[in-house]
Amino acid sequence: MAIWGKIVGGAAGLLLGGPLGALLGGVAGHVVDKYRDSDLEEGETPTGLKQVAFTIAVVALGAKLAKADGVVTRDEVDTFKRVFHIPPEEVKNFGRVFDQARQNAAGYEAYARQISKMFQNSPQVLEDLLHGLFAIAMADGVLHPDEDDYLRNIAEIFGFNDYDYDRFRSYHSGAEAVDPYRILGVSPDISDGDLKKAYRTLIRENHPDKVMAEGLPQEFIDLANEKLAKINAAYDEVAKTRGI
Repeated sequence: MAIWGKIVGGAAGLLLGGPLGALLGGVAGHVVDKYRDSDLEEGETPTGLKQVAFTIAVVALGAKLAKADGVVTRDEVDTFKRVFHIPPEEVKNFGRVFDQARQNAAGYEAYARQISKMFQNSPQVLEDLLHGLFAIAMADGVLHPDEDDYLRNIAEIFGFNDYDYDRFRSYHSGAEAVDPYRILGVSPDISDGDLKKAYRTLIRENHPDKVMAEGLPQEFIDLANEKLAKINAAYDEVAKTRGI
């Protein structure tokens, strides 16, 4: 992640606070200065700090996920580095936070609650974080039951219901991954008109512009684009079958 270049000092952890702040090694002073924005509304998190918080949340939750099935595999770590573009010069920083998150006494629920509160008005960002975690879980080609439980619990903390979670999982795992109706989150008996409405809603809610507006790293814009492509492909398949 491009944001890794900012994780080099000791102040951002204090600014961020909570379990994520405890993991954070900090940021360079000139970045910290950007967080002290007098124009922010009370309780609002500065964009730069949200970027760092989001990155640390990904690492923390990814580290806990890697242990969910009892063993951290090289495939999982390599997938994390590939999906989230950890540059060679920042591998040591990544490894330090990843290892600390694995060993930290704080449960993953604490990390999930903090990031959920920070992005409570941007559910599409939380959904994209889940998709990134799914990519790590599927590194070995299998969604282990313990990984499934872990991801479902995070989804619940993020405010998603079981129906939402099943749709998210359908992008990645099992027979659902080839079922366009599951990807679109609709029933096969839906009317053509309601199908179009559901499709338009998904496109609107999951547009990458929303991720860009949060100032999140490029990797999550890429994930949002991939998700949008799957939604479009699923709709095209259903529309072709129905002749609409």
